[in-house]
Amino acid sequence: MLSVDLKLQQGNFILDASFSLENPVTGLFGSSGSGKSTLLNLIAGLKQPDNGWIRLNGKHLYCQEKNINLPANKRKIGLVFQDSQLFPHLTVMQNLAYGYNRTDKDLRRFEAAEIIDLLEIAHLLSKRPNQLSGGEKQRVALGRALLASPQLLLLDEPLASLDLGLKGQILPFLKRVKDELKLPMVYVSHSMEEILHLTDHLVVINKGKVIGKGNFYEVIKAKAVKGIANSMGLENIITASIMGHDKQSGHSIAEIQGNTLLLPLADKLSKGDSCYISIRSNEIAIAKHHIAHISIQNQIKGKIISYTKNTSCVSLNVDIGTPLTVDITPKAFSELELSQGDEVYCLIKAQSFSFLGKAG
Repeated sequence: MLSVDLKLQQGNFILDASFSLENPVTGLFGSSGSGKSTLLNLIAGLKQPDNGWIRLNGKHLYCQEKNINLPANKRKIGLVFQDSQLFPHLTVMQNLAYGYNRTDKDLRRFEAAEIIDLLEIAHLLSKRPNQLSGGEKQRVALGRALLASPQLLLLDEPLASLDLGLKGQILPFLKRVKDELKLPMVYVSHSMEEILHLTDHLVVINKGKVIGKGNFYEVIKAKAVKGIANSMGLENIITASIMGHDKQSGHSIAEIQGNTLLLPLADKLSKGDSCYISIRSNEIAIAKHHIAHISIQNQIKGKIISYTKNTSCVSLNVDIGTPLTVDITPKAFSELELSQGDEVYCLIKAQSFSFLGKAG
């Protein structure tokens, strides 16, 4: 589908990215300033690389060696930004028609009525952008990009400016685009939960270089990715199986490697669903035995496999059936007289777990 091998230098920043994407949807993940938006702009033709090539469906969009550099409007790529960038002087219908009217009839993949129905924006057609909510603007921007009949859709933090409620409204529409239109997408986000709503195929970029590519669970645990993942709160990622929900207590019940855990309520997941959860290493306490009469809901038995010390922290590698990193103070480590091979209990509040998304 999409293959790139690009280099670009802007001041002290160097982008050097090489990868091929075959999956219908790929998440592009990395911290601010890692080069995600720059990469998308290069693919879309809004910036020009210093050298290299870009191929889409076997056709060169850019190739320095062959002196090929198709302009953005000839690349058949749709781009949706975090701010919708709708034309303020045009109505919603006129915005939607902008790319549609500039596409040859025999190249049109979608009809206006189809997209309007898919995104549920028929009631907005006569309005102007300043009369729309943030979520409505993003749905219209998505519709405008689709009606230009792209071969590839690039989404650059499309939900970043929206609150959680609006994000929850827009994500189902993006999933419908994926499932019903079968349009290949590259989705850029700081939010792993957003990415996993659409795909578990991931490309991780850091300081202008691709440092991981493949299945989410494998990539995010790779040594090269661990540092950047941890810095963005993605620590101790575990696959859990939902056993049920207790709405009265506000918990979901999950199983991990034979351990039963109480998690924050996630009743959108069904019994038997697998999901990814995470827990920060400093949100876990350690005890040498099970503690009765305590408010912490989860006490998981494990064994210390190894540990590393520094002046402010001792990082324990605890096996609970899956590896778990636990950070405690040197004082706690000394007072508990911990050592390699000790059996311990990991104490975790239910609300300390974060849901990342449904596995698979």
